Amino acid sequence: MNYGELRDQIRNYSELSDNMLSDSTVAVIVQNTENRIYREINIDAFRLYASAVTVTGTSTISVPSGLRNIRYVEMINGSGEVVNLLQKDSSWMAEYNPQPGSSTYYAEPKYWANWNATTWFVAPTPDDTYTINIAYYQQPATITSSTTSTSYVSVYAQDLLLYGSLVEVYKYIKGPQDMIQVYEQSYQQARESFGVEQTGRRRRDEYVDGEPRVVVDSPPPGK
Repeated sequence: MNYGELRDQIRNYSELSDNMLSDSTVAVIVQNTENRIYREINIDAFRLYASAVTVTGTSTISVPSGLRNIRYVEMINGSGEVVNLLQKDSSWMAEYNPQPGSSTYYAEPKYWANWNATTWFVAPTPDDTYTINIAYYQQPATITSSTTSTSYVSVYAQDLLLYGSLVEVYKYIKGPQDMIQVYEQSYQQARESFGVEQTGRRRRDEYVDGEPRVVVDSPPPGK
């Protein structure tokens, strides 16, 4: 489903014309729904990896463009081994490394923390150049950029995007509470099934974990 098709379905389901639900309004509604989905579900399609090289005496590192949240950080240490850096909060890092600019405290990094939207940092302050790999979830481009635009969600979870948008539509027009509840319930059901697929089935190994089994009501013959 592309954006033009989604926009038509939103108007068809809500029975609102483009005079009542303008193109610009629909775009905002869809973008709000996309952000809600990306906050609530970690989607495999938006997993990315990036690398950075530390600078001796500099503890700050720029985050990759479009980063939504970090999954984990690993570093190639002085022995050439890949080690995971432990995440800490910035206040803990300030106490652990009170003088990040002093060469006395330079060492091989062990920890990382978020600083702001564009920067994160490591501690101790690097005493050499190290390659750091970051695994993260990216903020995908919105499908509202053109009528033919699609996204992973609009292709594989059309119901989730549609029902979430309809919740926002009825909030926007101050529609009946029962309609908001109907579409919110539909959204929650779609989110649950999509979430099971993304964080369950796609991350299971059938050989190790076994095939997922669902109890099916199958009465014996003759009953």
